[in-house]
Amino acid sequence: MGSLDRSKKRSHLLKKALVHFSLCFVMGFFTGFAPHSTATLFHHRPVKSVGVVPSAPVDPMERVIDASLIQIPRSFPAAVLPEGDANPPPPKDVGRGHEPQSPSRRLLIVVTTTRSNDRLQGAYLRRLAHTLRLVPPPLLWVVVQAHADALATAEMLRTTGVVYRHLTFMENFTDPEAEADHQRNVALSHVEYHRLAGIVLFAAASNVYDLRFFDEIREIEAFGTWTVAVMSTNRKRAALDGPICHSSKVEGWILKDLSDDKRLLVTSTDLNQKPPKINISGFGFNSSILWDPERWGRPTSLPDTSQDSIKFVHDVILEDETKLKGIPADCSRIMVWQL
Repeated sequence: MGSLDRSKKRSHLLKKALVHFSLCFVMGFFTGFAPHSTATLFHHRPVKSVGVVPSAPVDPMERVIDASLIQIPRSFPAAVLPEGDANPPPPKDVGRGHEPQSPSRRLLIVVTTTRSNDRLQGAYLRRLAHTLRLVPPPLLWVVVQAHADALATAEMLRTTGVVYRHLTFMENFTDPEAEADHQRNVALSHVEYHRLAGIVLFAAASNVYDLRFFDEIREIEAFGTWTVAVMSTNRKRAALDGPICHSSKVEGWILKDLSDDKRLLVTSTDLNQKPPKINISGFGFNSSILWDPERWGRPTSLPDTSQDSIKFVHDVILEDETKLKGIPADCSRIMVWQL
């Protein structure tokens, strides 16, 4: 009887082992047919990096915020040329295109030149940056500076929150006016090469602006001009420099010293039919004049560093005043102060 019980018990254990073995075989058999990627569900792999996905598409205008130093050699008109690429195609850029824009959405291209020996340069640039931050977009601030002085300014520009381009040049100058004109040509060559479509304004770092002014100049179709209050604390001098208008039509020009005349009265003797030169802070223009020869009658649209773009702009403005628009209408309000 005892041997019979032991035989039954041994048979039961054998059956149990066979069932267990069969189950393991079946699971292994079907696991071999499963996709390989499912095996990763059972393994934890270390994460090498974490990417941040933006919650919304990035505005192309915002992509230029981190641009720092763009060196502009004499042989290239503000083109950013990588090594080994002599003729790159024009890049996709902010403000490009020929589609008509509503005035409120026109890009403002604010060009600011700098002086190496100005101890207040940094303070002036930061103040102007705070002003430009308050201007509704789109706006692009183009700051031009000697290469040797650019590092500190680049660090400051990154913190302003203003969309900017920081252009540098290698040439040395002894004449401040020649240096300023060279910087303006560097900026205009950059605008021309990249075909930035907008309204160009030359804004000295020391200038003071009424914020309404930036809304007004977006209305410019071809050329715009306005009266500038020129002030000098050292000389205790104040003057008006700019157009006299009737319903936005320019009828004459004045340069009137107000140091001894506080009444702001303008008589016929104060008017000139044509100014010898328009104040650089007193006009703006549609940037297409630089790269649309058929529209503006320019000989060529190809960038050329031998070309004096700022002189060309002056000449075009003075030869045809019918294209000029007074800012604001009837030029009755001072909105720019030049220190």
